[in-house]
Amino acid sequence: MGLDFDKQGGLIPAIIQDAVTRKVLMLGYMNEEALKLTRDKNLVTFYSRSRQALWTKGETSGNYLQVREILEDCDHDTLLIKAVPTGPVCHTGADTCFDEVNDPEQVSSTEFLFYLEEVIHDRREFPQEGSYTNHLFSRGLNKIAQKVGEEAVELIIESKDDNKNLFLGEAADLMYHFLVLLTQKNVQFSEVIDVLKGRHSR
Repeated sequence: MGLDFDKQGGLIPAIIQDAVTRKVLMLGYMNEEALKLTRDKNLVTFYSRSRQALWTKGETSGNYLQVREILEDCDHDTLLIKAVPTGPVCHTGADTCFDEVNDPEQVSSTEFLFYLEEVIHDRREFPQEGSYTNHLFSRGLNKIAQKVGEEAVELIIESKDDNKNLFLGEAADLMYHFLVLLTQKNVQFSEVIDVLKGRHSR
């Protein structure tokens, strides 16, 4: 079944969600042409009800919304678009149109790990030139696994000394490369946590 544009006079609401942080960014409206342009350009394009014209989010500010996934609701009259913003989304300069902060550095330590996992996954699906993460993926599974081993050895060596900052740096390197390896293996970090939960005894 196709989208029902007739129900609301040729327009359907489109909820925009940050594909990485999962934060709701804004709500806009699309007609069939706006949706086609969104899919063709992979940049969110709306239909402005006030101007009665199409507009690509970011065409003036440069703060585009790069499309990652488009989902239809069960009634086929609403869209959920997962996108990566290139800057603040709201015209006021706020991160979102709901005046929420969309900053991964302000989440808890555990939430940041899941955020980092999403960033790594996004890099694999949508490579960026110059990205170290994409460089790792281009080298393949064996090289990624080897890198994890190297980082583990470096952490062990650093643990023999008393420089906490260097130890933390090596621990962070190991965690990052471990998440890259999980992504390469199509395994989610939450699955590892589930194994730990299953082994936990009170």
